[in-house]
Amino acid sequence: MTTKMTLSYAPPVFPTREEERNHLKQKLAAAFRLFSKFGFDEGVAGHITARDPERMDHFWVNPFGMHFSQIKASDLILCNHEGTVVEGNFPVNRAAFAIHSQIHAARPDVIAAAHAHSVYGKSWSSLGRLLDPITQDACAFYNDHSLFNDFTGVVLDTEEGKRIGKALGNRKACILRNHGLLTVGKSVDEAAWWFITMERSCQAQLLAEAVGTPVEIDDENAAFTYETVGTTDAGWFQFQPLWNRIVKEQPDLLA
Repeated sequence: MTTKMTLSYAPPVFPTREEERNHLKQKLAAAFRLFSKFGFDEGVAGHITARDPERMDHFWVNPFGMHFSQIKASDLILCNHEGTVVEGNFPVNRAAFAIHSQIHAARPDVIAAAHAHSVYGKSWSSLGRLLDPITQDACAFYNDHSLFNDFTGVVLDTEEGKRIGKALGNRKACILRNHGLLTVGKSVDEAAWWFITMERSCQAQLLAEAVGTPVEIDDENAAFTYETVGTTDAGWFQFQPLWNRIVKEQPDLLA
């Protein structure tokens, strides 16, 4: 099978819900493959969800126990906000349901949400701090991420998910103390990209603070930079080269 690289400059529009759903599932599978490639997998931990374009109280999610590197679009399961799998032959991760159902319920603007136990994200989360605007890339989160300053074990209760949703507020990301990162977006592309670049921003700040005191970007320039690198359009667009890369390398994910 061969795939042709395409350069997209705006999210596609589909004539039918079925075509939109198929594309969404392919993007979701691609995001999992990329998370695996970047080392964001940790056993069975981690999940990315995408709201169904027709059944707005349902979301697509990875099958519990399947490695990110093996997920195809056809493997994804559809779960409702009561935690029932309505399409697919695999169970749902209870933590995925507890967190993501409440994020989707609280944020009608959110199409996708991503959470994984990535090394630098969970390391930074143990500090109980927000990221500082010390790099151009970190400015994507300037005044647009929050801290869930609590840890009570594995999230299995929707009440905990509601608390995380409240901490997230109207922002694009939340640092879950002693746990990891959570990002959201108006597309799978955006949510996945925010996670990828937030993980790298955590890495950059950890490295910088290991050798000295980073110089922060001043508020005016951080806010100005945010308007370029922190918008919904920027988040979607930054994911497109990664989409083209992973589809060319692993076209089986589309099946």
